[in-house]
Amino acid sequence: MADIDPDELERTIERTRADLARTVDAIADRVSPKRVAERGVARARANAEHLLSTVSATVGDMVGLGGPPRPVYGPDAELPADGRSDDLWVDEDRVRELAPVLIGVGAVLVVGAAVWMWRRRRR
Repeated sequence: MADIDPDELERTIERTRADLARTVDAIADRVSPKRVAERGVARARANAEHLLSTVSATVGDMVGLGGPPRPVYGPDAELPADGRSDDLWVDEDRVRELAPVLIGVGAVLVVGAAVWMWRRRRR
């Protein structure tokens, strides 16, 4: 047999045990129901924040918020030669149509969240 120092062999075994213990702890942490739930909540929160920022940016663009005002030109609008006109900055019809859309999106989100929570609770 090779000439192995017993002290070195003992240190190697201890390092291997420590590595194995860390690996087992990491696996147990990963499959722990509490940790799985925490990761699910964190993922849902991140997705909701992303959705909220996307929707708010889109709505802000639609109503002219979130930056310098932009002219809103209809499909048959005539632009003045200098490109300026005070009545081109706001499309009031578009703003009025936005409220029902936002209410509908909110209702869909609430119903979807209720169904999701109901299904989770039944399991």
